[in-house]
Amino acid sequence: MSKFIDRVVLHVRAGRGGHGCASVHREKFKPLGGPDGGNGGNGGDVILEVDGNVHTLLDFHFHPHAKAGNGKPGEGGNRDGKMGTDLVLKVPDGTVVVDSDGEVVVDLVGVGNRFVVAKGGRGGLGNASLASKARKAPGFALLGEEGQELDLVLELKSVADVGLVGFPSAGKSSLVSVLSAAKPKIADYPFTTLVPNLGVVASGDTTFTVADVPGLIPGASDGRGLGLDFLRHLERCAVLAHVVDCATLEPGRDPVSDVDALEAELAAYKPALAGDASLGDLADRPRVVILNKTDVPDAAELAEMVTPEFTERGWPVFEISAVSRAGLRPLTFALADMVRQYREDHPKAAPKRTVIRPIATDESGFSVIADPQEPGGFIVRGTRPERWVRQTQFDNDEAVGYLADRLARLGVEAELVKQGAEPGCSVTIGDVSFEWEPQVSAGVDIVPTGRGTDIRLENNDRVGAAERKLASRARRGLLDEDGK
Repeated sequence: MSKFIDRVVLHVRAGRGGHGCASVHREKFKPLGGPDGGNGGNGGDVILEVDGNVHTLLDFHFHPHAKAGNGKPGEGGNRDGKMGTDLVLKVPDGTVVVDSDGEVVVDLVGVGNRFVVAKGGRGGLGNASLASKARKAPGFALLGEEGQELDLVLELKSVADVGLVGFPSAGKSSLVSVLSAAKPKIADYPFTTLVPNLGVVASGDTTFTVADVPGLIPGASDGRGLGLDFLRHLERCAVLAHVVDCATLEPGRDPVSDVDALEAELAAYKPALAGDASLGDLADRPRVVILNKTDVPDAAELAEMVTPEFTERGWPVFEISAVSRAGLRPLTFALADMVRQYREDHPKAAPKRTVIRPIATDESGFSVIADPQEPGGFIVRGTRPERWVRQTQFDNDEAVGYLADRLARLGVEAELVKQGAEPGCSVTIGDVSFEWEPQVSAGVDIVPTGRGTDIRLENNDRVGAAERKLASRARRGLLDEDGK
């Protein structure tokens, strides 16, 4: 049995960047061949693309996790790693992407429209790219970055020309079945329609789509019944058609009160996207009143009585019977004319050429603030410092020294001194915390002592935190016989 899924939670993860390679060219009679480590490949992106052949979010309902390909690490011989494969996810036209905070990320309308929802991580530089005049043969490389990982909510808003609105059992599904080739479920009990049904109607030279929205009841805009879940399918309809049951036997109901109750719900509903698709609020859309079930004698009399009241509001009124198909031809031509008029007033924009412009970002900026969790500690925030920390091999002294040089040249060292940082205080950058050592000269050219080592770190004779903690335990007599 097929299912219509119009809202899913999607967990996306972009590809991780490949690590750079630390390699030295080795060849007979060439002992100083120099660094030849290649760069790691960038991770793949996760991309959403509108596909005209996709009409539901069913695939994401059964497969809610999406992951792009990882970049390959670099290799010796100046061979860069292969870039990760992008993951392109096909979504229906009219899909709205919302992040975990409830903010709209993108509104995907139009076949072929694409959007990168998760950016792949950068590949790390190999030691061939890190070589400089002072560091001619780096004994380290940069690590690849992790790709973006986030949770998204995909909501589908049906893109239909005419939306049928009405109380449960008003005959909306029956009307769709006789106007088009659609075969929705029809039964003699309320809320037979649990999902929107789309039908394609041809009238002369005009072809348009009709959406049968599940029955609405008073309070639908506040979550009662099924209305709140499916009112969004009306947001992109150019024409709203009230389907009224003129043969209902429920006390207190009549065509005028039914339409007034539905109008109140449409006016109270607030779309997630203000002015969605430039159609304005639901209360401003063109209206048509369809008086259904007029094949019943009492219903025909009632329809004749209420027609003048709707006509005074400026709404076209049509008396039909979905069972006998009486009055369907004038209704079809009238809907086609209204849709044609709307399309003339709102022509489709010509496809735009793709223009790629670099996005100006201030990656040179950073900030230093006091750490609220660590007395006397500081937190360094900024795009470049955080990325540099993520790409550093902290088990390699030369790589740590290179990080210290980059931070010093950026001005982090001077800013810490300006804010009164003390030697040995905790400094946090990204997910890494370390002890600040101002005595270590950073940002100046040094003579390397060996691959993977840094003389500045070897000459540091300051007592570390572990040694200070051990001495404190000894003073308090908390050490055992083995000095632990």
